[in-house]
Amino acid sequence: MDNKEENSNNLGFAFGRMNYVLMATGLIVLALGYILLSGGGSDDPNTFNPAMFDTRRLVVAPILIVAGFVVEILAIMLKGKK
Repeated sequence: MDNKEENSNNLGFAFGRMNYVLMATGLIVLALGYILLSGGGSDDPNTFNPAMFDTRRLVVAPILIVAGFVVEILAIMLKGKK
């Protein structure tokens, strides 16, 4: 009987509230990083657009993308309270 009651208590969600909040935060950071990474091209292939190599695309966006993946990993690995 005790084992059956114990198993019925464990049938909830796999993650706790904090895990889901961290996952949502990580997804937002990832989306922001990819948005900042986009653009910078030119419609005319014969002209060079130096905006493709600005600090936003070379530094800020990759840092945000890596930070987003780190937050996602932490959200999955974090053990919630029972």
